[in-house]
Amino acid sequence: MIELTMSHWMYLAGTLLIILTMLFRQNVVVPAILMTFLVGWIFSGSLSIGLQTIFQASLIAAGELFNIFLIIAIMTALLHALKDIGADEQMITPFQKVMVNGHISFWVIVLVTYSISLFFWPTPAVPLVGALLIPVAIRAGLPPIGAAIAISLAGQGMALSSDYIIQIAPMLSATAAGVDISLVADRAFVLSLVTGGIAITTAYLLLRKWIKSPSKNHLIKWEKITAASTEETNQTRKPVTKKSMVFALLVPASFLFIIVYMVMAKFSDVIPSIEGGTGAALIGGTAALLLLASTTADKAKTSLTKVSEHLITGFVFAFKAMGPVIPIAGFFFIGSGELAGTILGVGSEASPSFLFDLVQAGQQLIPESAFLAGFAILIIGMITGLDGSGFSGLPLVGALSSALGPTVGVDTATLAAIGQMGSIWVGGGTLIAWSSLVAVAGFAKVPVMELVRKSFLPVMLGLIAATLFGLWFF
Repeated sequence: MIELTMSHWMYLAGTLLIILTMLFRQNVVVPAILMTFLVGWIFSGSLSIGLQTIFQASLIAAGELFNIFLIIAIMTALLHALKDIGADEQMITPFQKVMVNGHISFWVIVLVTYSISLFFWPTPAVPLVGALLIPVAIRAGLPPIGAAIAISLAGQGMALSSDYIIQIAPMLSATAAGVDISLVADRAFVLSLVTGGIAITTAYLLLRKWIKSPSKNHLIKWEKITAASTEETNQTRKPVTKKSMVFALLVPASFLFIIVYMVMAKFSDVIPSIEGGTGAALIGGTAALLLLASTTADKAKTSLTKVSEHLITGFVFAFKAMGPVIPIAGFFFIGSGELAGTILGVGSEASPSFLFDLVQAGQQLIPESAFLAGFAILIIGMITGLDGSGFSGLPLVGALSSALGPTVGVDTATLAAIGQMGSIWVGGGTLIAWSSLVAVAGFAKVPVMELVRKSFLPVMLGLIAATLFGLWFF
């Protein structure tokens, strides 16, 4: 029988406090820092150690997660370099020619948003798709709410929930769960396709009756609302040049080659297998070289300065997007037996495992049901997504999956992937009005709450189906 100490109960109180704070739609950084201090103080019996624990927890978390910050910074820097030469617009322009009606337009927006979001995340994909494809789709007969739903479900939902190329979300989930990143990444990718396939198809079937015949009048009516933003977009649009065309082809071709390489490495013996975050490193290294090439091609004389400026912009964005995750991850890393010893300044033999001990102590209260465990992790993930981030709760669902999985006989990586679906589909920007969904609604000029209401049923059906599929298939 595991004996729970006062520090165990304080860790449990901190976990519940963070979940409660999320339910009230408040930022959880402050309670995470406070509870980290209290757990360290009570465990060590020293106020000084408690204060050090705050810093050590964030330091360990930053070290574990810095590869995430680096890949975000490089990819963001590349996108800004592509904007300088107009290549970002040229990568999308060919799709405008096939958007002949509202039905095709819906699926084209889904495809383009998903593709861009896999490599650059949905944040830069939204303004790019919104400025170039939404007007074309509206003219083709797709209602603005339909375009907004297509962007949010494909980008903030399906692409971000797997994050299969950059692998930031799987890294967060897998690190806290103590399992291999590739396991969580592969399973999250499959579950994201199940969730997205059902959610997007359901949304399309519900929207079909609102799709009209192509007419310029649809666009004229919509542009009366968006005249200012349309004028601004036209003023900032870059002219087509040979350089922009070259990089519009080179960038996707380079990433496509890496995807083919990764697939061959996974399913054949021709290429050595890729471990852990190697895929993200391949993408990051390629993006860095493309950043140098595109910046030099734009203006060789100022390329040295420009590359530095783009990287600074990338790091600023990375820390704005992921900075709050560090102290939150630090708190949940204390619950991990592998990291707690370093954070608390004790040897590995004396390292506590708060979360695992709590689950083991309460094992008799936990129904040994894979079904209940899967949906419990899904619901917890959805609750953690209420903060509007989608990423801050991943250390929690990862740690809970590690502790709960062996108890109920469900694979830890599967539970972590299910929790990742719930957290990111809700908080990443499909069901939370105070998330990046606001940007999607703004570009489409539709009320954000209407977008949430129309997305709710498709997303919930997708998440339920993906959870059942994950528990059955894996």
